[in-house]
Amino acid sequence: MSIVKINVLTVPEEQRETLEKRFAARAGAVEGSDGFEWFELLRPVEGTDTYLVYTRWRTEEDFQAWMAGRGQAAHAGGGGAQGDRPKPAATDATLWSFEVVQQTGPKQA
Repeated sequence: MSIVKINVLTVPEEQRETLEKRFAARAGAVEGSDGFEWFELLRPVEGTDTYLVYTRWRTEEDFQAWMAGRGQAAHAGGGGAQGDRPKPAATDATLWSFEVVQQTGPKQA
C-alpha cells in the first residue's frame, strides 16, 4: 500500500496568509510526479499554530525521487540567488512518515 508524508509546520498567525499564498502559487508542482497520489494543506482551526502538509505516494522511492528533483526546487523558495529567497513562513518543520495499512471510503449506493 501507499506511504504518507506529513510535513508539520509551525506558522505564526501573521505568516498564515503568506504560507497559503506560497502553496497556491506552486500548485501543480507535485501533481504530475510519478507515484504521487494525493495532497492536502491543512489549516489549524483552533488552539494551535501548526499546519499539516499531507502527501500520499505509491512508494517511498517515488517520494525520494520527487524530493531529489522537483521537490528540491519547490522547497527552494522563489527567485534566483540565495539572497533573493523569501523568509520562510514557518518557524519550525518536522516530517512524519507513515505506511497505509488500512483504508476505506464512502459506500457506493
